[in-house]
Amino acid sequence: MSKIKRLVDSYGRFIALPWRGDAAAAQRVVFCVYPETEELRLRANLGEFELTTHQAGHDWASFDLTSTFAEWMAEQEYADAFFTMPQQLKMIDHHYLDWLEERFVSVIGEMAVEKNHVMALYGVGSLFGLLKVKAVVDRFAPHVLGRLVVLFPGSFDNNNYRLLDGYDGWNYLATPITPDGAH
Repeated sequence: MSKIKRLVDSYGRFIALPWRGDAAAAQRVVFCVYPETEELRLRANLGEFELTTHQAGHDWASFDLTSTFAEWMAEQEYADAFFTMPQQLKMIDHHYLDWLEERFVSVIGEMAVEKNHVMALYGVGSLFGLLKVKAVVDRFAPHVLGRLVVLFPGSFDNNNYRLLDGYDGWNYLATPITPDGAH
């Protein structure tokens, strides 16, 4: 059985558990962690996560981060300057994060995401080198009344998440789910 199939199974067992209505935003975040080499397989199987969510009695919505940086950059009046002086990109992180949050809130409203919803966040690898995943999750989580499920390409070990296994990770209070089960 593939790692993604095992991840879907682990996710299904976890998401079917009763949800506490009084959980804080950070307690409603779930990280589904998979090897970054499985990204294409995960995307091909997103429908399995949605089906599993529905089978557990919850609604599904999703937000794809993959092309958001390009979309944000295309809206910037001085985008050409960033390409001629890429070191300036260090200063854009909070502007991009603000834009992402606005976009995320807009999508939640359009999809009428409520308490029974799983809001899946994927394309997280596209943040690498631009924003910290933790910063994005901290901004997004309070807007999700149900569960925010982050499909996370990287690793989880000893309460430490590493995006794309590319740099030192961070601790986060979310519930981690791996192909081997929930931790």
